[in-house]
Amino acid sequence: MSTSKAHGAGPQPVQFHFDYSYARLPERFYARLNPTPVAAPKLIKLNDGLARELGLDPDQLASPAGVQILAGNQVAEGSEPLAQAYAGHQFGHFVPMLGDGRTNLLGEVIARNGARYDIQLKGSGPTPFSRRGDGRAAMGPVLREYIVSEAMAAMGVPTTRALAAVSTGQPVYRESVVPGAVFTRVAASHIRVGTFQYFAAKGDVEAIRILADFAIARHYPEAATSTKPYRAFLDGVISRQARLIAQWMMLGFIHGVMNTDNMSVSGETIDFGPCAFMEAYDPATVFSSIDQRGRYSYSNQPIAAHWNLTRLAEALLPLLQQESGSEEAGLASANEALAAYEPQFDAARQAGFARKIGLQTQLDGDGALAADLLDRMARNAADFTLTFRLLCDAAADPAADRHVRSLFADPSAYDAWAVVWRSRLRLEPLPGSLLADTMRKVNPAFIPRNHLVQAAIEAAELREDYRPFEELVDVISRPFEVRLGMDRFTSPATPAERVLHTFCGT
Repeated sequence: MSTSKAHGAGPQPVQFHFDYSYARLPERFYARLNPTPVAAPKLIKLNDGLARELGLDPDQLASPAGVQILAGNQVAEGSEPLAQAYAGHQFGHFVPMLGDGRTNLLGEVIARNGARYDIQLKGSGPTPFSRRGDGRAAMGPVLREYIVSEAMAAMGVPTTRALAAVSTGQPVYRESVVPGAVFTRVAASHIRVGTFQYFAAKGDVEAIRILADFAIARHYPEAATSTKPYRAFLDGVISRQARLIAQWMMLGFIHGVMNTDNMSVSGETIDFGPCAFMEAYDPATVFSSIDQRGRYSYSNQPIAAHWNLTRLAEALLPLLQQESGSEEAGLASANEALAAYEPQFDAARQAGFARKIGLQTQLDGDGALAADLLDRMARNAADFTLTFRLLCDAAADPAADRHVRSLFADPSAYDAWAVVWRSRLRLEPLPGSLLADTMRKVNPAFIPRNHLVQAAIEAAELREDYRPFEELVDVISRPFEVRLGMDRFTSPATPAERVLHTFCGT
């Protein structure tokens, strides 16, 4: 085992203290294999704070021995690397065998808060599930996932996290030849809707039960005490996804590839591929280069989530029928669970947008007031993030209206709405200055704007200059703070800077 020095006490092994429950599941759940070594690994970025939260030593991880592990060149003590098996609907078409085609799940750690997390290498080489792929990751998508996943975490959205990014010193062949990298991802788990579909397609009810019991124990322990634990599990997944998608919508976030293999049953945002944040508000916005028909556009995300959850319910149907006593009762149970998604999503979304415009109490018409603002923003190409952030100032001082109205192609569209909004704010118990403070806690000033992400990627790929990446990671780590002199990070892209298409990287 390679070692690193710690506190002047001589060589110390890199310790993860893995406790690997998924590796104890039956062999048909995964393929065991080690990562494929890379030519010349170099650490790009280590998330020191996250490492400490996980009970890991950042100095050990950043040491030469640690980088060898993060690159996949060495296997850490206690690790049992594996690639998980799963299926999935990709843009509506079912593929019975997908699986981890370029990742290795190294193991699980127990964090300082007592929670269990997966440690996974992404871009660590081909696996039995690679489907003729090279198993590698390009640097651009690795840096994008690092930036966006950490931004989501900082904004309070359930998400997988970035522990490290390592360059490989060897090229990756995509549309062009680009540098390769390995990404270390942390997740509550990597169990997907598609994991259940994999066994459902095989008619393997025993495996579905084993997986459901595992997911309940790990993510929904309260369901285990229910008289119908599998229905309670389905209810839990639906509830978390309803809240998660509402949070996406409140931030103008577009995932880009909401296939069933990209939906985690833990309720975390997972698989940041062609993701992006909207600038000019348009519900039909799509960034993904492969989403030609807008299946996963901003406005279609709630519908896509419900569709995916329906596929989960189908996979669980044998268990629901057994615990309900009949096929008919099981089907009714599944439909009843799915029927709860829309009202839960609507309630979370409406409450979220009410908070974004400063409403702390609930009155009839609040939903219509927020919807009217969004409609006016859409018709006037107003920047999504800036509009809501500048409303914070306007809540405290009507003179600040001029900054908000300047975002609208027709400023009078904002003026008409602001009259009604101010009348509603007068019914709130808090004064304007305090309302503004509460609004700033839910309306970020800083998001990973596409052109800034692209600029950071290009600097890294073309010049090995990671300063723009480091700077952007620092900015998005404190998204709600009031900071002066940061216009470059809050301003929308100029026409020449606009990034209209994003890519998966596979």
